[in-house]
Amino acid sequence: MKSRKPSIPYIIWMVVFTMIPIVMIAFTAFTDKDGNFSLEPFTKAFFYTDVFTKSLWIAFISTVICLLLAYPLAYFITKMKKSTQNTVIMLLMIPMWMNFLLRIYAWVTILQQNGPLDKALSILGIHGTYYGNSSAVILGMVYEFLPFMVLPIYTVMSKIDSSLIEAAQDLGSNNFAVFKKVIFPLSIPGVISGITLVFVPSASTFLVAQYLGGTDDIMIGDIIDKIFWTDQNTGSAISLILMVFIFVFLIIMNFFGDEEAIA
Repeated sequence: MKSRKPSIPYIIWMVVFTMIPIVMIAFTAFTDKDGNFSLEPFTKAFFYTDVFTKSLWIAFISTVICLLLAYPLAYFITKMKKSTQNTVIMLLMIPMWMNFLLRIYAWVTILQQNGPLDKALSILGIHGTYYGNSSAVILGMVYEFLPFMVLPIYTVMSKIDSSLIEAAQDLGSNNFAVFKKVIFPLSIPGVISGITLVFVPSASTFLVAQYLGGTDDIMIGDIIDKIFWTDQNTGSAISLILMVFIFVFLIIMNFFGDEEAIA
């Protein structure tokens, strides 16, 4: 009985701040404004299929870019001295101490017309639009969520037993073979965690697209944010659909993680 007591605060927290809000959203999604059962909110929600698809696509691209940047970065960090590793990790964490919205405003200043980036590239004869498009949204996503990809991969890589690498080298494996047969397979759990931590918030965020995107770059999070003030039923239906999709995504990620653990 005593062993269950530490879990009581966690259970209370989950019920009050997770289960009850989900039940309230589900109830609102399946009712009309008068509180009667209705599927009309879901009918209206499917009007935003294109926005939903685009949001998932942008989240997917952002996650892939984060992975391509974070994996080699995490690998090189593990090769540094311990003191240097701590310094680099701290540098990655420092921007996260600043308010999310302030970091987005900073990118607005950098990317806007006649901003620092535009002026610097103009000197080199390069002209273009760096603000108010999907590329700016993806850049903002990568900047915001890159640490969430680096840290899990770095944590897993740093715990790889060096004797396994030495054994592979003693058996004649070159650096590429060691990476392919030892380091990469053992780092998969960190990759899965990183993908989950980046894709889930990227798919549901709304501030990045509002401030860095154009009129055609609205994401599903923006739709929920705007429509909820006038039509809570439809907003709840959209939220519930997104929640179910994310839940399925988490199940798939956990499945791959379990398969890797068994292997």
